[in-house]
Amino acid sequence: MMGMPIYFIIIAFPCTVGAIALAVLHIYRHLLNYTEPTYQRYIVRIIFMVPVYALMSFLSLILPDSSIYFNSIREVYEAWVIYNFLSLCLAWVGGPGAVVLSLSGRNLKPTWGLMTCCFPPIPLDGRFIRRCKQGCLQFVILKPILVTVTFILYAKGRYEDGNFSANQAYLYITIIYTFSYSLALYALALFYVACRDLLKPFNPVPKFIIIKSVVFLTYWQGVLVFLAAKSGFIKDAEEAAEFQNFIICVEMLIAAVGHLYAFPYKEYAGANIGGSRGFTGSLAHAVKLNDFYHDTVHQFAPTYHDYVLYNHNEGDEGTRKYRSRTFVPTGPEMDAVRKNKHMFGNKLDDIQLSSVSSSGTSSPKRSSTAQDSQNPEIMKSSLLMDTSNSYNVSYDMSLIDMDLSSYPSKVPAANEGGTR
Repeated sequence: MMGMPIYFIIIAFPCTVGAIALAVLHIYRHLLNYTEPTYQRYIVRIIFMVPVYALMSFLSLILPDSSIYFNSIREVYEAWVIYNFLSLCLAWVGGPGAVVLSLSGRNLKPTWGLMTCCFPPIPLDGRFIRRCKQGCLQFVILKPILVTVTFILYAKGRYEDGNFSANQAYLYITIIYTFSYSLALYALALFYVACRDLLKPFNPVPKFIIIKSVVFLTYWQGVLVFLAAKSGFIKDAEEAAEFQNFIICVEMLIAAVGHLYAFPYKEYAGANIGGSRGFTGSLAHAVKLNDFYHDTVHQFAPTYHDYVLYNHNEGDEGTRKYRSRTFVPTGPEMDAVRKNKHMFGNKLDDIQLSSVSSSGTSSPKRSSTAQDSQNPEIMKSSLLMDTSNSYNVSYDMSLIDMDLSSYPSKVPAANEGGTR
């Protein structure tokens, strides 16, 4: 700290205090107006990144010998923010099931911008949503592991911040971290492009800008600063680390102001949608991690349900039935789909699902397939391809992993007693 310019402290301290004060006040107002817990839980967690980033960076600035611990806390929360932002976007549109229903029959066009130009069109189905979530979750899970490994190597003298030597672990951990980090942001970008129209009512652009600016730019900013030290533009790695922490302290004040506009609490003030929890109850709900645990278990070890898929398309074979095992949106997620059905143009009528339980079965009533009115000009300019009206495919089976070898060609209908 003795060699640090004094103006670093003079400027960084008020910026840190101001950023923390604005963010805490912003969180407090959200918790007082906690009328949409499903959304605001994620919003509160995202806003809290400002106090974490600002405080950890300032402590690293004044206590450089312990900076590795403070920086690690900041970086772990960075992964947490990416996951919560994707979860917030999914909550806005009613959950993964609602996205699948609304984007049924569409594909993501190959494009240079998304680096998918060499691949076939990506079906926007359940697997796509699951891969996006896995892309974010892997970073949340991997980052604490990398931090633990970093601490161990640091204690053994094999890790030094900014040391790109092949004999030090910093180079290899940075490579792994960069790959995992880039994959998480790429998954977030794919999800946004696919669901841009669904997210439009929630004004996602400023939210994406503020999240990617803080998370993405601060990371690459740190890499470039240490590369500058390696190239001789900055005296050494220690001075580069001080400069990086100083910049983040200043940037967090800007980020705190940006969050006020990107995630305004007034959108939820006076809504009276959710039950009153009180400040303590709202805070407990926001910091509770049960949703992350269940989501992780679900995405990497999903629950499957037996159900019958009915295809009512007219043809030579008439009505066909398939019995398979796949994920079906149930519980609160399906309730959200029903509540937001008007947003998705009666897509629920396109898919006839019948859950098969151990006690018996039920058959859905036959209904006509709703036609999705699409503007051809909009589809031409979009990165999405609508294949729902294709007559070459009798039914979109992209959600299903089927093994029909053990089933007879004709499946008898269930009677009222639940037996075949």
